[in-house]
Amino acid sequence: MAFKKFFKKMTGNVLYYPGCLTKGVLKTEFKNYTEIFNKLGIDYILMPNEVCCGLPIINAGYKKDAKNLAQKNLELFKKRKVYKIITNCPSCYHTFKTIYPKLIKEWDIEAEHATQTILNRLKKKKIKILKEDKEIVSYHDPCHLGRYSEEYTKPRKVIQLLGSKLVEPIHTKEKAFCCGGGGGLRANHTKTSKKIAKIRATQFPKEAKKIITPCGLCYSNLSEQDERTIEFSTYVLGKLRGLGK
Repeated sequence: MAFKKFFKKMTGNVLYYPGCLTKGVLKTEFKNYTEIFNKLGIDYILMPNEVCCGLPIINAGYKKDAKNLAQKNLELFKKRKVYKIITNCPSCYHTFKTIYPKLIKEWDIEAEHATQTILNRLKKKKIKILKEDKEIVSYHDPCHLGRYSEEYTKPRKVIQLLGSKLVEPIHTKEKAFCCGGGGGLRANHTKTSKKIAKIRATQFPKEAKKIITPCGLCYSNLSEQDERTIEFSTYVLGKLRGLGK
């Protein structure tokens, strides 16, 4: 097994999979992540013909269609010799890491969230900013990265390594308040979605200069209620550019 994994790394590719929202709508953030990966020396490929991960139809109950889509994605990935997927989308990450192995037994592709990738590379390159006057920021846990995937630590460590003082909102980590954008709520019940986002925005400390979240949907929904909100890549790239990286 160890040799098989080593062989995959030597002959295969790491795919950056931005997800539908990032690639189709959040084009600035899409470019941000590619620039971050390039600056940190992370090798990756992009696929022009990728399709949706399928989480929306999975949530809608169309298991057969979801399985067919997962099989299609697997075939596309195998053609490009993909052994690992890096995605900045928490929903895609949850889908590839947790749901796909249950849908198709052939699934053997590693999934990694971009915050995990970035932290690992920052540590490897020993990039750390130490300042006496640290910028005060806060962090919003996306549902699919937090409660679903139980990833609370690594995004926060990136923020701290890059020199900011992190202050938590009232509800955080496994008890974090949803942004109100997920589950089709933003698309189908816009008013309710905005009300939830407005409540969530009040839970962040006033002294925080930025509200950082590594989810495109959370960023889109919260930024309409609080202009301090930025997507994770904007924060990281700004720090790396300041270092000349």
